Amino acid sequence: VSATFAASLVTSPAIGAYLSASYGDSLVVLVATLVAVVDICFILLAVPESLPEKIRPASWGSSISWEQADPFASLKKVRKDPTVLPICITVFLSYLPEAGQYSSFFLYLRQIIGFGSASIAAFIAVVGILSIIAQTVFLSMLMRSIGNKNTVLLGLGFQIFQLAWYGFGSQSWMMWAAGAVAAMSSITFPAISALVSRNAEADQQGVVQGIITGVRGLCNGLGPALYGFIFFLFHVELNELLPDNTSEKKAKQNPISIIPGPPFLVGACIVLLAFLVALFIPESSKASSTKKHSNSISSSLSNNLDQSNEEDIEPLLQDSSV
Repeated sequence: VSATFAASLVTSPAIGAYLSASYGDSLVVLVATLVAVVDICFILLAVPESLPEKIRPASWGSSISWEQADPFASLKKVRKDPTVLPICITVFLSYLPEAGQYSSFFLYLRQIIGFGSASIAAFIAVVGILSIIAQTVFLSMLMRSIGNKNTVLLGLGFQIFQLAWYGFGSQSWMMWAAGAVAAMSSITFPAISALVSRNAEADQQGVVQGIITGVRGLCNGLGPALYGFIFFLFHVELNELLPDNTSEKKAKQNPISIIPGPPFLVGACIVLLAFLVALFIPESSKASSTKKHSNSISSSLSNNLDQSNEEDIEPLLQDSSV
């Protein structure tokens, strides 16, 4: 799925640039809206329900109560779960710099490094193609050889290296080289999703994946604000959209400081914290909980009775095999 998303990054800039140059920006917005509507219709009509009917909860299809709609109810369970909590913290700390990077990086390339529109489009295409290769070829090889958790740690390591290179890089070739590293860092989130799929019960997959997606949505709002604030603190102005030739001349005339991209360096430090948190993610919660159940069935049954009386603190990845 992530590789398909990367493939869209390769084709969409070229399509958008062609439509904008030929027919104007209004047609680009219209086509994007129509594609989104077609996507929603396709999901409603063609995509089947992934949760089998025999394990669907009894409340499936019934009206939703205010308690079920409470967005903080799942957070109460997250903080009690030894697996989901470090995963959510890792996702938050790793995707926060990534969301900020998406909002400002291409403008940064144009005004600070001196990339033109053609160079930026080529950069997106190359990184997208490399991301497809990383997520289809290297990801499966790494997950089979070193495991899901170590693949997540490796992806975070690539992301730290990539952001640090963006922060200290001052030449265009440095950006291209760091882009290749960024393609390898794209294996992080697919590896996290695979780790959750292996640890979560079948009837809890949607809940856990929804929480992780919600964390990423929170980062989409906080990341651009964080990067904009850091650019402001270091007096790096990205508020002026200039033509290609003018932006290239301006980039050559302005002296580049020791740290051209301070937000990227701060982002590397944040991802380093995510790496440290990811070290505490358990390899597999299912195996350990099953082993505990087989050693003491009576203790497990009593724990289940206690948990039924306190549903608000029930771990999300509780093993219900007994």
